[in-house]
Amino acid sequence: MTADKHITIIGAGPAGLAVAGLCSYNKLAYTILEKEDRVAPMWHRHYDRLHLHTVRKYSSLPLFPISKNYPTYLSKDQVVQYLEEYKTHFNIQPNFNTEIRSIAKHGTEWHIQSNKAEIKSTHVVLCTGVNRVPHIPQWKGFHKENPNIIHSRFYKNPDEFINKKVLIIGMGNTGAEIALDLANNNIETDISVRSVLNIAPRDLFGRPSQKSAKALEKLPFGIGDTIGKFAKNWAIGDLSKFGIRTTKESAVKYLKETGKTPVLDLGTVQKIKEGKIKVQPGIDSFDELNITYSNGDTKSYDRIILATGYRAKLENLIPGIDSQFNKDYLPKSWKGSGTFSGMYFCGFDNYKLGGILGTIYNDSQEIINNITNNK
Repeated sequence: MTADKHITIIGAGPAGLAVAGLCSYNKLAYTILEKEDRVAPMWHRHYDRLHLHTVRKYSSLPLFPISKNYPTYLSKDQVVQYLEEYKTHFNIQPNFNTEIRSIAKHGTEWHIQSNKAEIKSTHVVLCTGVNRVPHIPQWKGFHKENPNIIHSRFYKNPDEFINKKVLIIGMGNTGAEIALDLANNNIETDISVRSVLNIAPRDLFGRPSQKSAKALEKLPFGIGDTIGKFAKNWAIGDLSKFGIRTTKESAVKYLKETGKTPVLDLGTVQKIKEGKIKVQPGIDSFDELNITYSNGDTKSYDRIILATGYRAKLENLIPGIDSQFNKDYLPKSWKGSGTFSGMYFCGFDNYKLGGILGTIYNDSQEIINNITNNK
């Protein structure tokens, strides 16, 4: 395959499909590679109760809005259905079961070596996402081989946890929602919270907070941020007596400054206030399923779920890629610089309001515009 004006897209999740759709629309030659046997494999594996935290209007990919027949917040199965519709609409034909072994630049060409063949391209768009590899911290005495300890990636529903004592480590959106799922099924649930959190309601006064945040962001002189901060703190309240330290700044400001998505509460906070979910401090050490916390307390569990996030882990595929990443293990920009010119990153930027699908919508268009104008 020649490298003349050719784009290789790595990954057929939402980001890869968005880039491929724009390539099709702009009649750009491209190849899309996916290591599994279907589009959006991560979305197929998500836990059963998962719904988008972003509203339908702001969750579409470019040039193909989500039908109004879908609800405000799509379920994970509805997201998969929409992505399949997107694939069909643009006649996207991924090369499935194609695993990337290495990506290296030779002159002005990118050489992409897979388990099947080598492809040469002028441009490479990495759409593997921030959730590529589960992040498993190392604690004293911790053994990840214990079958009763799983990463949240492998959680599906509460069925196998009935009548168990369960600890969830980490209270991001995933940890908070899994804790809620368990508590709603009367499962004894603890959650270990080490960091200061920014918690905001997903909906306030019957209106999606995302819509309110977008409207407030347009107000001058920081007025919107002040209103947003007040509303968030009023809705969530002081959680210090339950063992949670919260930052008082608005969810939007927190997101822009840290790149960390606020915990969008679906009911977890109420369960904590009711005592149905018990908050524990950070972990000091493990002894099988016996946990010693940072305050010296100890407690035993039947099952432990690690809601400890993910890493992009692109350094295993691309030598020197670390130079393009920041301290949060995220690309500094949607386009590579220096020797990484001609390489692009779609679906990695966590610093913007609108969720990952909103980021994909914007970044995919920036990428294709850049390739079109500079090819």
